[in-house]
Amino acid sequence: MDAKILKALGDPKRFLLLQLMSQRGYCVGALAHASGLSESSVSQHLKILREAGLVYGVKRGYYTHYCVDKEALGRIIDELNQMRSIRRKPCEGPFYGCPEAEYIQCRAYVPPEKRMKEEENLC
Repeated sequence: MDAKILKALGDPKRFLLLQLMSQRGYCVGALAHASGLSESSVSQHLKILREAGLVYGVKRGYYTHYCVDKEALGRIIDELNQMRSIRRKPCEGPFYGCPEAEYIQCRAYVPPEKRMKEEENLC
């Protein structure tokens, strides 16, 4: 997934604009009124959303009406669903593939002294 898409979706105001535009197309003035943002702010947010490929504009006379690209959203949803369906692999090895410093911070970490006591109790 492109960083521009994540940046565009990561802002609450842009997400609000996307929610509004998912219902119907809006011009900048109508989006400003519906969202409570200024027209210049809406224009800046729309620029970022357009560059990310999440919205497109349709010229209607003097005004441009902006709409959500639902196919682009579908691709994002598909990619997130693929990530969600990946099964995590169990850890292996003394530090389970992690550098020791990171492994010590892990919830699965068992200090060597405790490991020795557990091994002694196994016998």
